[in-house]
Amino acid sequence: MLEITAQICIPDDELDESFVRSSGPGGQNVNKVSSAVELRFDVARSTALPETVRQRLLARRDRRLTDEGVLVISANRFRDQGRNREDARLRLAEIVRAATVVPKKRIATRPSKGAQERRLQEKKTRSGHKRDRAKNWKDE
Repeated sequence: MLEITAQICIPDDELDESFVRSSGPGGQNVNKVSSAVELRFDVARSTALPETVRQRLLARRDRRLTDEGVLVISANRFRDQGRNREDARLRLAEIVRAATVVPKKRIATRPSKGAQERRLQEKKTRSGHKRDRAKNWKDE
C-alpha cells in the first residue's frame, strides 16, 4: 500500500513493477543483477484516485504518461534494487501529491490607462532612436 495523503492510498495490486538491468556503475555485477525498476501505474483505470485528481494527472503534459493513461517511472539512480524500488514509489507519490493541489483560478486583468500610455510613449521613443540611427540615403 502506497500512502499519498491521509485520504489517498494506492494499493499494491494497482502498481506494476518490473526489474531490468541498469546502466552505469556496478562492476561485474552490472551484467548479472536487474537493479533498475520500471514502475507502471494505470491512472486512467485506477479506483484509488478521486476523479478530480485523476483528471488533473491525465491533463498534465508529462512524457512519462502514455496515450493509454499509464504513468511509467524508471528508477536506476542507485546500485541496489530495493533503493531503486523505494525511489520509484516516492517519485510516484510526489507526482500524485502534486495533482491533489487545486490550481488557483486566474483572474483576468487589464493594464491601466497610465501603463498603456507609458508603453506607447516608450515605443515612440524607441522608434525615434532607430529612425535617427538609420542612414539617410537621399543626402548622399
